[in-house]
Amino acid sequence: MSNAFVIDSDYKPLNPVHPAQARRLLTQGKAAVYRRYPFTIVLKRVVEQPEVQPLRLKLDPGSKTTGIALVNDANGKVIFAAELEHRGHAVKDSLERRRTVRRSRRNRNTRYRKPRFQNRRRKKGWLPPSLESRLANILTWVARLCRYAPIAALSQELVKFDMQLIENPNIAGVEYQQGTLQGYEIREYLLEKWGRACAYCGAQNVPLQIEHIHPRANGGTKRISNLTLACEPCNTAKGTQDIRVFLAKKPEVLKRILAQVKKPLRDASAVNTTRLALLERLKRFGLTVECGSGGLTKYNRTTRRLAKTHWLDAACVGKSTPAGLSQKGIVPLHILATGQGKRQMCTTDKYGFPKQHKERKKKFLGYQTGDLIKAISPKGRFEGRIAIRHRPSFRLGNVDIHPKYIRCVQRADGYEYKQKGVRHAPPHV
Repeated sequence: MSNAFVIDSDYKPLNPVHPAQARRLLTQGKAAVYRRYPFTIVLKRVVEQPEVQPLRLKLDPGSKTTGIALVNDANGKVIFAAELEHRGHAVKDSLERRRTVRRSRRNRNTRYRKPRFQNRRRKKGWLPPSLESRLANILTWVARLCRYAPIAALSQELVKFDMQLIENPNIAGVEYQQGTLQGYEIREYLLEKWGRACAYCGAQNVPLQIEHIHPRANGGTKRISNLTLACEPCNTAKGTQDIRVFLAKKPEVLKRILAQVKKPLRDASAVNTTRLALLERLKRFGLTVECGSGGLTKYNRTTRRLAKTHWLDAACVGKSTPAGLSQKGIVPLHILATGQGKRQMCTTDKYGFPKQHKERKKKFLGYQTGDLIKAISPKGRFEGRIAIRHRPSFRLGNVDIHPKYIRCVQRADGYEYKQKGVRHAPPHV
C-alpha cells in the first residue's frame, strides 16, 4: 500500500515511511495517528534539522476522475497514489432541481423574492459550478498533500499530442487547420465520440473506417457532424444508401446514431475548459509547475509497460518521469467527492411545497453526518460513517447506536475513502 505520511510536533512534513515503520512508531509510543485518510502520523517531538527528500506531485486531470501520484524523482519510487472522483454531474443535477423548484414557486400566487438578474455580473474567470467543483477538489488535495509531504514541484497534463505543431512550430492559419493535424484530430474525435466501435454493428477491436452518414454522392458534406466510424463490411454494405434506408429494419440503431450525432463531447469540453484555470491556480502555491501532453504521458506509460489507470497516468506525466518508475506495492486510495451537505432548510415535494423541516444545527453532541467513527456497543463492534439524529441515537448503516459508545476516528471533510485492493484501512490504533 502507499507510504504513511509523517509530520513532527510542529506540523512540519517529513519523509514518508513504510506502513511497517509507521506501525512500529505507533507501537513504541513515539507517534500518534494524526489523520486516517490519507494515513498520517505525528511524532511526539520536534525534528530540528530534518533531512527530507523533495517530492513531485503529479496530476492527470479528468472530467470524472483525476489521477494523483507522488513521485520521488531521485530514485523513481511512487510514494503515494490516489484517484479522485468528482461530483460535477451531482452539482449540475442539484442546480437543475433548485431551478425547477424556484420556477414552480414563481408561477404560484405566493409572496417571493423577485429575480434580480439585471444587476448580477460574473467576475473574470468565472466557471460553472460543476466545473468549479472539479478545480476545488484538485486544489484541496494539492494543498492537503503539501501539508503532509515535502513537495517541491508539480506536474500537470495540460494538452493533447499535436503532431503537426511539432513538425512545424510556426505553422498557422489554413495550412494548420487542413494539414496533418486535421486528419489526426478528426479520427481521435470520432474514436472518442463513437466509443471506438462500429456505429452500425457495434464491432470492436477491428479496423474502422471513416463513414459519411449522409453519402457524399447524394449531397453529403465533409462536416464533422456527418461523419461516423464503420467496419469495412458495414461500410461496403451501406454504400451510397441513405442511412434511413440502410437501417430500416433496425430502428433502434437508427435512433441511437441520429441522437449520437448531436451529442457533444462534454467530458472533453470540461477538461479543456478547466485546464488553463487549473494551471493558473497551481502557480499560486509558489512551486515549480511542469506541463506535459497526453501523448507524452502515453509514451512514458507504454515504454515502461504500465497498466492503463488514472494514477499510473499521473505518475507518467511530464518529461521529469524517471526512467525506472517503481510502483511496487502501491495501492491507490479511491477518493469520492461527496460535498459538505446542503444549506436547504426544508425538503420539498415535486410541486415545490415544503414537506419536511430540518434542524438549524448541523452538529449534535459534537458529531455531524459523515463523521467516521468506531463503536463498541452491546450490539457489537462497528466502524463507518454515521448519520446524526437530533436525539440520542445515531444511524450507522442499519443499526442505531447511542453516542456514548462512539469514538470519532476522522471528521467529515466532504470526501469518502476506499483503499482499492485492500480489505481493511491503513494501519491504525
